[in-house]
Amino acid sequence: MKTVAFKTLGCKLNYSETMAIQRDFEQEGYDITDFDNQADIYVVNTCSVTQSANSTCRRTVRRALRRNPEAFIAVIGCYAQLEPEEIAEIDGVDAVLGAKNKFKLLELFDDFEKRSKPIVYNSDVNETVDFHNAFSADDRTRAFLKVQDGCSYNCSFCTIPMARGKSRSPKINTVVENAKLLVEEGFKEVVVTGVNAGDFGRGTDENFFTLLQELDTIDGLERIRFSSVEPNLMHEEIIHFTAESDKIQPHFHMPLQSGSDKMLGLMRRRYQSDLYRQRVELIKKLMPDAAIGVDVITGHPGETDELFQESYDFVDSLPVSYLHVFTYSERPNTHALNIEPQVQDSVRKERTHKMRRLSEKKRYNFDTSFADEVRPVLFEGANKNGAMLGWTDNYIRVGVPYNPQYENRILPVRLGARAKEGYLIGELTQEAKQEQNVIAELVG
Repeated sequence: MKTVAFKTLGCKLNYSETMAIQRDFEQEGYDITDFDNQADIYVVNTCSVTQSANSTCRRTVRRALRRNPEAFIAVIGCYAQLEPEEIAEIDGVDAVLGAKNKFKLLELFDDFEKRSKPIVYNSDVNETVDFHNAFSADDRTRAFLKVQDGCSYNCSFCTIPMARGKSRSPKINTVVENAKLLVEEGFKEVVVTGVNAGDFGRGTDENFFTLLQELDTIDGLERIRFSSVEPNLMHEEIIHFTAESDKIQPHFHMPLQSGSDKMLGLMRRRYQSDLYRQRVELIKKLMPDAAIGVDVITGHPGETDELFQESYDFVDSLPVSYLHVFTYSERPNTHALNIEPQVQDSVRKERTHKMRRLSEKKRYNFDTSFADEVRPVLFEGANKNGAMLGWTDNYIRVGVPYNPQYENRILPVRLGARAKEGYLIGELTQEAKQEQNVIAELVG
């Protein structure tokens, strides 16, 4: 049977979809191998968020062809939806599949033989109305569960509605069944993810809050996190429910994009800074130890020095824990291209660097504020230079001396100083050590 290798470019959602396609190939008897190995088929799942999508895709295709010049190369996903002709011109590409067809590789091709001319399957994105279940895992402890796809917003800088179609999601009972399967596979934590996860249930009598309520009842599921949720969709009932839940972790990620109300208007965002501050203040009032992550864009058209400083000062004033900082990148057919003034690349980079320094300061201050406290840590399995790493409930990276018995266990750990690698050095509590010793003796 032929071997197939997969490469994901972009977000956790892309990764979960790649894993779903990989499982389809496995079920048909294909052998899965690493992308750096020689394979008969290479599948590249693309991203469209940045201007470098084309060059990244080209480099990835060349990398595959160096391993096997006769390999069948399929390029799928968001960039394949937006620029199918451009991808078809890349030397060595055999198939280009957009949003509607990316899950149909096995249906559309049976021989996966090298072609003299690529085949392009690309439909109007408005025809992309189906929801495809998917999940992925970083390791054996945390699984990322897709609950929503597409976006019905129209932010000035974003191509996702053009690449993935309108917002859509499955029924709650489908999500719950998928989550139960993950629990049966041994995962302790499920991360609920989507393009705009908070928009779950749009157009139905279900919503993101009712979804969380149902997930909270699943036996054996010990931890629930949710990925990025828009401030206007982070309703107060969700925050209150998280504070009351034993399973939903005190960790929020809310995109801001700019702390300037004028810039938020130019970006076509659906909130202003006052609402964002209210959400943050309620979270910290109910959960003082909660981690809050923030997405910020620098250099968007119209962002003057004064407006950038306004955004910087706003973020600096918030009790948030870390930032994901994105440098604005021109994307075809987006409204931002019509906004003046455009910001020079060098200025964009300077602003990004300044915001990232602020992020490092906030991350350091947040992490080290818990020194000498005991937090529950879910440990991963890998040996990282003699350390075993894990995450606290409130999203602090922690490392202890490697011990394979800790893998996929939630253990109480006293947090210490910060290691040069960026994680906090931890030590199991005395009670936890004694319990592990007993387990070791029983296993021995």
